[in-house]
Amino acid sequence: MSNQSPDSLRPTETLEIENGLSLVPRVKLLLTVHRADHSVKPVDEWQLKRSLIDFLRSSFSVKAPEDDIQVRSFKDLKKRKRDLPVAHGALFVRDLGFLSKRSNAEVNEDVKESERKFQEWRRSVVDKMDGIELNLEGVKFRLTVELPACDDFEGTRKEWEELYAFGDRGYSRSARQQPDTIVLRGVPSRWFAEPRVSSKPSMLVTHTIFSAFGKIRNINVAEDNDLAKDADDESGDIVSGLHCKIIVQFEKYRDFHTAMKVLCSRSLQKEGSRLKADYEVRWDKDGFFRNARSETQEKRSRMPPLDSGNYRSEAPRRHAHFSRFSPDNVRSKRFKE
Repeated sequence: MSNQSPDSLRPTETLEIENGLSLVPRVKLLLTVHRADHSVKPVDEWQLKRSLIDFLRSSFSVKAPEDDIQVRSFKDLKKRKRDLPVAHGALFVRDLGFLSKRSNAEVNEDVKESERKFQEWRRSVVDKMDGIELNLEGVKFRLTVELPACDDFEGTRKEWEELYAFGDRGYSRSARQQPDTIVLRGVPSRWFAEPRVSSKPSMLVTHTIFSAFGKIRNINVAEDNDLAKDADDESGDIVSGLHCKIIVQFEKYRDFHTAMKVLCSRSLQKEGSRLKADYEVRWDKDGFFRNARSETQEKRSRMPPLDSGNYRSEAPRRHAHFSRFSPDNVRSKRFKE
């Protein structure tokens, strides 16, 4: 466990933040299963999991329990074309202790070097697993493995650097263009709620949690009902209203950069809970807060002008009214002149 600064965190270390939450390192790989012979038999999900567990143990000395391997078969396999996948899923490697021991053994190894070795090891896992054939009781399947885009921090950074270097983001050419906003989806709403008050996410609690990365300029928290719509109909795992979508705009690019780097390749865990939230994190390409301000200004410009002859401001009346109670909820005293 680690309580150190986010900007000096190694890729195998855990970051403890507010509200009993921790960001726990892990490797996530996306799996796609194709037919490798003429059989039309469905994928035996249990056998596939056992085969992957044995492969990871023999090839990388990595332990992966069945619960960390998700496999879902597509429906109507007999009607699907041969080049279409028959199943898909995800594999999580959460026990990264052996990588931590390597880093700790090299006392002089800096953060950048440990990041390079972590990325190199993860790339080797993808390269070795991608394209392998699995023989499940005489039925052959071919496995495609790739890293999720939201877990590839270097690729994500390259994307925004190229976009801001060559794309027009609505800024003047003399201004330095850099992103500053992250978008987080798939986190439990109750983990960002006020305890014993509500199960809905709280703006104050969320602000406190993400302040661990730096000063925040804007924040938006809402129930992520679209997450259930985006999920496969076959899964049925995501229930509407249980997850929230969080958009955080930082004052400084450096803090945004640190937040993205730490949130990539980690899961959110709550103290006392066995659940690990494998969220999706990305940078805001659409200018959420900038567009919100533009819409507000546009609505104001569409409002009809007020008729000064028929309009009477209520401001004087409101300003003339004073509460009979002080801010401390104590009745104010009266004095005779």
